[in-house]
Amino acid sequence: MSDPGSETPKRLEPPVTEASQPFWDATRERRLLLPWCTTCERPFFYPRDVCPVCLRTSFEWREASGGGVVYTYTVEHRPQPSFSADPYIVALVELDEGVRLMSNIVGCLPDEVAVGMAVQVTWEPLSDGRNLPLFERVNRAGVAR
Repeated sequence: MSDPGSETPKRLEPPVTEASQPFWDATRERRLLLPWCTTCERPFFYPRDVCPVCLRTSFEWREASGGGVVYTYTVEHRPQPSFSADPYIVALVELDEGVRLMSNIVGCLPDEVAVGMAVQVTWEPLSDGRNLPLFERVNRAGVAR
């Protein structure tokens, strides 16, 4: 029998709602989709039943570039036991499309992250075939560092 304390911590997996189903379905193919209001022609995030700008219910899902910049961030030095044993970076990423998405920055040390740093989406597999969008630093040419 294995020691429960020796198991690799696992991330809590986000729930799927009726409103977020298209978003999560696209992550199975590692595609980042955003809801776009077809009335005011603006993207929004998080997925919901109405546009937060004009309150209309007419929207469609469009693929996002996956690029953006760190809008703000914090370093979690006391992570939850079910997540990670190391400090990790929680960031609000402003996508090229103009919406902000809360995620993690991976592939760099906490002291290497800065507001305005260019990032690109990367993916972490979840247990049910979905993928969680995370972000990694990229150089000015858009190549992961």
